[in-house]
Amino acid sequence: MNLSEKLVSACGKPIENCTNRELYEALLTMVQQEACARTAETGKKKVYYISAEFLIGKLLSNNLINLGWYDEIREILAAAGKDIGQIEEVEPEPSLGNGGLGRLAACFLDSMASLGLNGDGIGLNYHLGLFRQEFEEELQKAVPNPWIEEKTWLLKRETTYPVSFGGFTVQSRLYDIAVTGYKNRTNMLHLFDLDTVDEGLVKDGIDFDKENIAKNLTLFLYPDDSDEEGRKLRIYQQYFMVSSGAQYILDECERKGSTLHDLPDYAVIQINDTHPSMVIPELIRLLTGRGIAFDEAVEIVKKTCAYTNHTILAEALEKWPISYLKEVVPQLVPIIEILDDRIRRKYQDEAVAIIDKNDVVHMAHMDIHYGFSVNGVAYLHTEILKNSELNAFYQLYPEKFNNKTNGITFRRWLLHCNHPLADLITDRIGNQYKKDAALLELMTACSDEETLKQLLEIKHQNKLALKAYLKETQNVDIDENSIYDIQIKRLHEYKRQQMNALYVIHKYLEIKRGKKPARPITVIFGAKAAPAYVIAKDIIHLILCLQKLVNEDPKVSPWLKVVMIENYNVTKAEKLIPACDISEQISLASKEASGTGNMKFMLNGAVTLGTMDGANVEIAELVGKDNIYIFGESSETVIDHYAKADYVSREYYEKDADIKEAVDFIIGKEMMKIGHKENLERLYKELLNKDWFMTLLDYRSYAEAREKAYADYEDRMSWAKKMLVNISKAGFFSSDRTIAEYNRDIWKLGK
Repeated sequence: MNLSEKLVSACGKPIENCTNRELYEALLTMVQQEACARTAETGKKKVYYISAEFLIGKLLSNNLINLGWYDEIREILAAAGKDIGQIEEVEPEPSLGNGGLGRLAACFLDSMASLGLNGDGIGLNYHLGLFRQEFEEELQKAVPNPWIEEKTWLLKRETTYPVSFGGFTVQSRLYDIAVTGYKNRTNMLHLFDLDTVDEGLVKDGIDFDKENIAKNLTLFLYPDDSDEEGRKLRIYQQYFMVSSGAQYILDECERKGSTLHDLPDYAVIQINDTHPSMVIPELIRLLTGRGIAFDEAVEIVKKTCAYTNHTILAEALEKWPISYLKEVVPQLVPIIEILDDRIRRKYQDEAVAIIDKNDVVHMAHMDIHYGFSVNGVAYLHTEILKNSELNAFYQLYPEKFNNKTNGITFRRWLLHCNHPLADLITDRIGNQYKKDAALLELMTACSDEETLKQLLEIKHQNKLALKAYLKETQNVDIDENSIYDIQIKRLHEYKRQQMNALYVIHKYLEIKRGKKPARPITVIFGAKAAPAYVIAKDIIHLILCLQKLVNEDPKVSPWLKVVMIENYNVTKAEKLIPACDISEQISLASKEASGTGNMKFMLNGAVTLGTMDGANVEIAELVGKDNIYIFGESSETVIDHYAKADYVSREYYEKDADIKEAVDFIIGKEMMKIGHKENLERLYKELLNKDWFMTLLDYRSYAEAREKAYADYEDRMSWAKKMLVNISKAGFFSSDRTIAEYNRDIWKLGK
């Protein structure tokens, strides 16, 4: 049967007589069957990528592209009067991740399959995700985000495992999602769940009974950890994930012929951040339970586990009071204590202990001591880990440390979300770049006037598409001829959305005084704040107040618009990124491990406005100083400020009139009329008295760089050349390259 016949057969009636939902469900069935037919158990050794998050996004079109079906299916549907774009809208986005950590994990699974590597993901099947974000009275409101429908990408398996906690045992249930590689094999994302989970437990917003573990365990990603029950629930979740995953890994390896004494020949476990760290003591427990001596079990695990560090922020490296572990996972505590004792006997430095003097377990320390590889995710990040944050460990194990600069699956972030640009590139350099992103470099030679004009026209069409989408979904009007200046990422003070907001205030006040920009500016934000992160929610409140103030001011709104995207997610990113002119990557230098949004934006022809932080460093090296706008203090200077504790935000406030005016505006009468006094005053005081991530330190440099970018934008052909350079240099940031490096240096899998 050809694809048209298959689709009619799956629908049970002519395509033109089907609803979009019927077509979506029929295509889902077809794709799932084809994907499962492409699974392969080739290669003795397999990588198991364990992560608390997999932000996989909608799957239909991505899978159609990877199977090589997309164009034909689109034409078949169009011939029957159906629009594949409308069918895509039917699909719910899986709520299995939050930020860059989870999106990276999704890109990595795609690349493993696309490179033909034997590798699966292991995670949890969250029913209600992080939360769905709604805006009410200029405040973030968190509500459940259910996504699992009757017809779903989840494949329910018969595989179950007992997972024991202090005082009770539950049965985990395996679900699989097929991960298609681009014109290659299919791997699996293994997600564990509980049959007893009860979504009805959630009452008001995202509040629920945190103590009824059998009913709540997989309800939410990152349950609110502002109370003790919430923190313990995170430990319950993490252990449930690693115990189920470890049992699955050992069973699968034994089926393939492993005696478990030779486990490192069959498995490599990549620990993605510290959430899965308990896989180390759990594997030791399981191996000893299967007859292997403790000492040998430790050595086996040390040769099997590798750790990826995703943060420089000390508070993000998980630490759990041992009293919590004694309550939740008492069977692991004696093992962790032995592991700690061995380190203490060997090394006198308290800084490298697993259990510190306050009886707190440092998960990252366990990963470093009892794994064979530690990697950072961008050159600068890895250097900071080696030279400062993890220096004590680097002194002990220099051979373990390595860098793996992050990447993105450019097929989703170009072929799927920007068809016109992909078509132009294919027309100029052929098809091979879809397999080998390094070939995008060939676009460098295509700097003729016709290509540059086409780049500008494609950007304009993408801006029109975003304009229509925002009108439809948020009833906001934006000007397609304005500069689209976009910052979309998790809301965190170190990412400095507050600095962007201060600039918006400055620009608003300038326009009010009659100083109009050369061209209108549209500033777009998209971000969720963790429910317990008070200041982050205050920053969202500030942005929403500015949106209302600016957009309703008849004198200002023709020249400046502010848009806060509600419930920002992968689907919305796929619409925002192709339309972006200026990509805001403004984290405090030394704080962003890598960033991956920066890579997606450059691939789609946006120009970066950023600090020398994370992968911005490598972007700057690749595109050259004329094709990026760099500002702000260096990471060395920032680290020095922290070491000396000599940064005082009030000094910057008092000596710079623009800063003082913008900061004071937060609690001025215009804002107080719209916003909540408590939120605005708390944020004002934070900036004035603490400003831990040094917003005011970099503000002046930031404002100047932003003005320079806006001025340069007016030379349209020169700007188009900057776009072209960014696109042509984006190939380095393919996750295919990253995964090939992981395999070469860490996993060492055969094909």
